[in-house]
This record gives sequence, C-alpha cells and structure tokens, in this order.
Amino acid sequence: MSWRIGVDIGGTFADFCAFNLATSDLQTLKVLTTPDRPGAEIGEGLDLVARRHGVHPGDIVGFVHGTTVGINTVIQRRGARLGLLTTAGFEDVLELARLQMPDMYSLFCSRPDPLIPRDRIFGVAERVLADGTIETPLDEAGLAKAVREARRRGADGLVVSFINAYRNPAHERAARERIRKIAPELFVFTGSEVWPVVREFERTTTAILNAYVHPRVAGYLDALETELATRGVPAGAMITKSNGGMMSARLGRSDCVGMLLSGTASGVMGAAYVAALAGERNVLTLDIGGTSADVALIIEGEPQFGSGEKVGDFPLNIPSVSVTSIGDGGGSIATADSFGMLKVGPESAGSTPGPACYGRGGDRATLTDALVVTGYLGHAPLAYNAIRIDAAAAHRAIEPLAAAIGRPTETTAEAIVDIAVSNMFVEVNKLIARFGVDPRELTLLPFGGAGPMLGCLLAREIGVGKVMIPRRPGVVSALGALIADVKCDFIATVFTPVSMAAMPRLAEALARLRADAETWLYRQQGYSGDATVTLSADMRYAGQSFEIDVAIAERWIAAGDVASIRQAFDRRHKEIYDFSDDASEVSIVNLRLVIAGRTAKPALPEVADGTGLPPAAGEIDVWTAGRWAKAPLFRRDDLRRGHELPSPAVIVQEDTTSIVPKGFSGSIDRLGNIHLRWQG
Repeated sequence: MSWRIGVDIGGTFADFCAFNLATSDLQTLKVLTTPDRPGAEIGEGLDLVARRHGVHPGDIVGFVHGTTVGINTVIQRRGARLGLLTTAGFEDVLELARLQMPDMYSLFCSRPDPLIPRDRIFGVAERVLADGTIETPLDEAGLAKAVREARRRGADGLVVSFINAYRNPAHERAARERIRKIAPELFVFTGSEVWPVVREFERTTTAILNAYVHPRVAGYLDALETELATRGVPAGAMITKSNGGMMSARLGRSDCVGMLLSGTASGVMGAAYVAALAGERNVLTLDIGGTSADVALIIEGEPQFGSGEKVGDFPLNIPSVSVTSIGDGGGSIATADSFGMLKVGPESAGSTPGPACYGRGGDRATLTDALVVTGYLGHAPLAYNAIRIDAAAAHRAIEPLAAAIGRPTETTAEAIVDIAVSNMFVEVNKLIARFGVDPRELTLLPFGGAGPMLGCLLAREIGVGKVMIPRRPGVVSALGALIADVKCDFIATVFTPVSMAAMPRLAEALARLRADAETWLYRQQGYSGDATVTLSADMRYAGQSFEIDVAIAERWIAAGDVASIRQAFDRRHKEIYDFSDDASEVSIVNLRLVIAGRTAKPALPEVADGTGLPPAAGEIDVWTAGRWAKAPLFRRDDLRRGHELPSPAVIVQEDTTSIVPKGFSGSIDRLGNIHLRWQG
C-alpha cells in the first residue's frame, strides 16, 4: 500500500493525517510537541501511525510538513547575526522604512528594533539606474573591506541589497560571487534572488527575513530528512509554504521566507477544502490551538491572499494566505492584576508544562482549565489518549484567581472564557471591516484543538449566524498539508503604461516568468503532471502611490488587448473603492505569475443516515450564565446524517471537544460535519 502523510506541528500538539492512495482511507492522530527536541515529535508520530494504522515507513510515498520553525525564530529573535551591504548612501534603509509608526494614534508606541543593527550595515560604492543601466561600477575593494568589517563584528551571513537591483541584478550577483571567494564561511543572499520587486525597503526586508531564519530552518530540515531516511521513508520531505502550496525541503533551505507562514497557511487551505466539500463558500476560519488563535476569510470558495502579513514585528512582502493572529489559545494563562482585573494571555503554558489539567507540571490557570471547571471539558481523553484531564488540578489552579477577584471558582472560570472570546471579538471585527464583508453572510468554521470549544461563542458575539464544525477539526491543518499543491509565485517589475506600445515588453516579461516557473516546477521540483498557471498585475492610476492586484489573462497580452486589461483594472478598482477613473492613465507596476502542480486529494468518507437525536453517551453538568444546567454528552462517531443536536450539548471525539451553547440548534450532513445555527 502507498500512503501520503501530512503533518502540522503547533505549539502544543503535532497533528498527523495519513492518506491511502489506493483505498482513499484517511487516518489521523496527535502527539505532544517536544519544545526541547524540535522535530522529535515527527519520529514519535510515525511510530504511532505505524502501530495504530499499519502505515509502515517503506509505504510512505509522500511526506508533507507544515512547520513553525521560521516564524518562531523571528518572534523569539533567535536568528542569524547578519550584515547588510547596501548601495553607498542607502545605509539607513531599515531605519527609514516607510516613516510609519505601528500605531499612529499612540504617543508611546515605537518601531521594533531591526533584525540587523546599524553597526553591521555597510555602504558599497555602485549605482544601477532605474532603467537598469550601470552608472557606477561595483567597487570590489570597498566590497572586500565591508565584508572584512562585517566578519570582524561577528556576522554569520550577509544580505546584499543594492538600489535598483530588481531591474539589473548584475552588481548583486557579482558581489555574491566575490563574497563566496573571500569569505566562504559566510552564507549570502541577495534581494534580487529572494524577491526581485521594486521598492528597496520591501525587497531588503524580505531578503533579511530569508537570511535571518536560514541557519535554523536549514538545520531543522537537515534533521527532518535524516529522521525520515533513518526510518526508511523513501519519500523526500515536502514543506508547506506561506502561499498555501508546498515545495521540496531541499529548496526550502534557500527559500526560507517562502515557508514563514507554513503552518497557518496549511490550516486555511485545509479549512477551504472541507468547506468546499460541504458546500460552504463564504467562510470565516477560526484556528485555535494551544498557544494562539488565527482567523482568515474564504470568499466564494477561495482563500484570500495578500502581501504584507506580519511575521512577528515585520511585514512579509511575498504572496501569502491572509491570516490574522487574534491571540488566545487553549494554553493562554489567566492572571489577576493588583486591581483585581482578570486578563487572559498572551503568555501560554504551551505543551510543557501545559495547562494544570494536563497533569504535566503546570499549575497556572489557563483557558483550558476554565473549560474544565465549567464542566464542558474532561469527559473523555484528549488528543488520541495523549492527555487525561485532571479536573481537580484545574480547580486548584483557578481557586487563587477566584480568591483574588472575590468570586466563586465557577464564575471566575466562566469569566476567563468570556474574556478570551472578547479578545478575539475585537480583532475579528477589524478583519471583517478591512475586507468589507457582512458577517451575517459568513459561516464560521472552527478547527484546531480548541476551536470547536469556543467557535459558537465567538460567532454569537460577532453576528455570524452559522457555524460548521468539521468531522476531524483537530487535524485540519495537517489535512491542509496533505492536499497542498506544488506551487510557487514569480514576479517581474515592468513599470509601463497600459498601451499598445507596451505589449511587446509585457510579452517578453511574461515569457521570462513562464520559463522560470516551468523550470522551478518540472526541473527543480521533479513534478511530472499537469500544471495550472494564473496571471495577475499590480496596477494603479497615474499619480497613485500603491497598486491593487488584478487578475488578467495571458491571451490579452498575446493579442494586445489593451481594452480588456484596462477594463479589468477599472472593474476591480470600483469593487474595492466604489469608483473608477475612466479618463486617467493606468500603469502596470508588476506582473505576477503563479504556477501550481495538482496533487491527489482524499475523498472524505460519508456517514450513515439517522433521524432525530443521536444516542447520548450520558448527561453532564455545565456552568452557563451563572448557574449549573444539564446537558447531553454525545460521541462524534455516533453522529449520523440527519441527526439533530439540542443545546446546550457537548460532543467528544479523539482529536477535540465541541461545545454547542444554549441558543444554537444543529444538524449533521453527509460527511459528518456539524452545522449549527444561532436561534437567539
């Protein structure tokens, strides 16, 4: 038998999905992460999937992995010591940035310290003009002096980012080759090879992020491939990317920036897949794990993409799935300040020591402990029997907080849940306003270990009337890795008006992009199937400072169809800003091309038919609205198509627990998904 494995490693659990290519059988499991031994959970998970489901290493023909190594390196600022070489006179590019503050309304905010301090930034005499012609040759003696000084100041690697190198990278390439000869111990990345886009700040910071995480990412991928080879797995490791696709681990060592949002993007792609199978096209995803909660929008069946997503304190200027982190996860720690005010997060208990109820040494109250105290959690083992809930420990953790604020333990626990939901509400409202969507037209899709526990509560607050809980919500991110296509983005800055005279230049740029894309997919990735190619352009009216991404057709460029290109931009501009300017000249700044090689997708199994209420596994007491109430306890495997769910109710399964609060009614579809509606 041949299996493909999808893996997502979060802050608390590593999730596994195993897909049998012959039978379409899909198996799932979770193991605890090992923060002190990154990557060790991979081996533990492979051992477990072999014992439980007969997936032997030699049968694994595909292995796709979503990782948080890169983003954690940036957040924790544990990356490489870098030096930056710029064109002389542009040494302050990181400090100048965009002359913007994180919060324009705060008198106390400050910009984060750059990843490369000013004393490791060196100017080198050279100059390429905006049209690509060389005005000042590269000063190789000055370059060598800068490299020596960077090495003396402790640099592990160098980033070379010269002005206008997006147009002509000759000087950056020459500098890279010279550095490799005079300082072979230093690794080198150039702005034009990482992301060759106009605007030197965005190009430079993208290259810096790539270099900053390179040593840790490369070391992690080396260990991963060694682990797989040692266990006899024939498949080469693939890594999910920020754009929702995947690439080989071999290329991931150099394209580190492309995988910074690897794990979060996988979750959105997995959610989009299960939503599409269930017929849901406009979806707000809610991924709550042990350490954080993330939300994203799926509009008309398509995940929303963008650039400028935040990685720690820094913008990621490459195409990525638009995911917004909204804070609290199941392990978020609750505290009371000196005024008796409860707060939840941002500190998390993680997997070690974890929430108090996990019995792994944690003794501080968390959101998970609050759910135990209120009676919703703890009626079955968690994470495929990896965790057995210690309810007494949860009570002991929350009792000091209850005493500090002068409230009963259960009331304090309910307040912790309410505060966590309130924290999410604020950030989700911002996201919905930014995209201009009506929450009443959305379906909330909660997943992750804690998403189905809090999804209905958040939906009620933000006015989303429908909630869909997937059949295996705890492993949706791993499923997203499993279904990922082999995918990459390419960009070329063209700076040209939309006119007949510009068509040959656009055709030439498009041909280069297509050639680069096909080389990447077929030669570097070894892909042999059919591919899809999509084209878009960053466009703007004359006088505007920023562009919008507009889908265009290749045939328009080939046929010189200026009118169709112009109409596509006008239409998109009106959709976003509610006006278009027919009299203004339109310019194309960048051409963008995305190539994707399709992979096999699992057909999720259907469930049998049922009517009325499902059989209850028991009755439990839950604390809701300040009092105890009775609620039925159901097992997820007992739910059938057509079954109805009352409220309040609790549904337990191997990978998570789902909560149906009072005021919701539910039903089960053919794939075993739970569909809930807010009745008010």
